[in-house]
Amino acid sequence: MRVVFDTNIFVSAFVFPRSRADAAIRRVLDGVDELIISRPIIDELLTVLARKFARDANELGRVALFLTDVGDVVRPRGRITILSDEADNRILECARTGHADLIVTGDRAMLALGHYRDIEIKSLREYLAS
Repeated sequence: MRVVFDTNIFVSAFVFPRSRADAAIRRVLDGVDELIISRPIIDELLTVLARKFARDANELGRVALFLTDVGDVVRPRGRITILSDEADNRILECARTGHADLIVTGDRAMLALGHYRDIEIKSLREYLAS
């Protein structure tokens, strides 16, 4: 399955080892699912890790390299303006461009959509239970 993780999933995985979010990353590393990611998602993640969790440049570089190594990096074409939070729209753009099957998020507005076109949107708990 081709999956896009919202930034909040990555933040949880990198800040809280052995968390449910970390288990989601392990599914990708184990080859269960294929991660789709874009530069805007990586940039947002690095900004959050630096600003809210005081991660230094070396650690941020390792995170960026890790994600580009394990994920299929896509370049979204065209803008989506469905959700009020612009960062959430970047997730939808990545999923559309990368032909994702699923978006995993903890964002309530995105979860309320339930799907975008033919892409399912699930919570982390639902994803791990599937």
